[in-house]
Amino acid sequence: MKTNIVKINKLEAVDANIIQAAKIIRFGGLVAFPTETVYGLGANGLDAKAAAGIYAAKGRPSDNPLILHVCDFAMLADLVVEIPEAAKKIITAFCPGPITMILKHKAVVPSAITGGLDTVGIRMPDDDIARALIRLAGVPIAAPSANTSGRPSPTTAAAVLADLNGKIDMLIDGGASTFGVESTIVDCTGLLPTVLRPGAITMEMLTEVLGEVALDPALVGADVVPKAPGMKYRHYAPKAPLVVIKGNCTKLVDRFLAEIKDAALQKKQIGLIVSAELAKKLPTDCETFIYGSQTDLSAIAASLYEGLRSFDDKKVDVLFAEATSEAGLGLAIMNRLNKASGFNTIIA
Repeated sequence: MKTNIVKINKLEAVDANIIQAAKIIRFGGLVAFPTETVYGLGANGLDAKAAAGIYAAKGRPSDNPLILHVCDFAMLADLVVEIPEAAKKIITAFCPGPITMILKHKAVVPSAITGGLDTVGIRMPDDDIARALIRLAGVPIAAPSANTSGRPSPTTAAAVLADLNGKIDMLIDGGASTFGVESTIVDCTGLLPTVLRPGAITMEMLTEVLGEVALDPALVGADVVPKAPGMKYRHYAPKAPLVVIKGNCTKLVDRFLAEIKDAALQKKQIGLIVSAELAKKLPTDCETFIYGSQTDLSAIAASLYEGLRSFDDKKVDVLFAEATSEAGLGLAIMNRLNKASGFNTIIA
């Protein structure tokens, strides 16, 4: 299969390429497209065979549910049994935007989308290209991240091509994603809204709108039945093993220096994913990706997957990443680092 690559800098009118992409979706094909979070790999969300194509292209386990992307409230309402009060508040406050709601679905949603669950994740992306594609396709679009399963999610078209070139029908290059981490997922089916995956809509933001909000035990490594994408399997992983190091400033520097020294003794090549502040205190001869300043979590989130992918073509034996605060957006960043490392963490 040849992947048709089209570039759209800014959607000011209906683009012929969007029309073509919508036809591909509607008739069962696969299109990778930009959203404000990461690039998605889209297929007709009401077509079980098309969903199977997503799993095949990504090498994704079939019990890992997919998120349905909609363009408006009417399309959302057609897919679910009811819209609980918590979901209504989320829609009013944050939609369209980087947030996914887990809701009870109607029979129209295939089990191939839901992983056999009676619930489905639904999101309304805040991206003009994405929403135009959904609207023109006339169906909800099932779309996990457009990468090989388990790998760091793509925030650029180049990253999509690195994993899926020749496996999908079309790639829409709409430039770099804004947020750089996937949507926040909130389960709205229980008595208490529960965050299944943190993202750009933070716990603090949700609490302000919803009142009390719970965190799912899986976020700290508990072995539970997955209710949403990314909960059951190791995700976001670079090719080299990753270790996350936590600690206060002085101890953090000492631990990184100790790991660098130990690696040199073992003749191992290491890579570092660290803040600008820490990088100034470490040797300059190490392969280093600076993910931003510790005072700017938005910048760290936006560059995190790029950093994880940046070492894939370099001869490194192990990666060491600096932990961030878990306040605000830091919770999402640390969730991705924990999943990428398989919760392999050192406390300095």
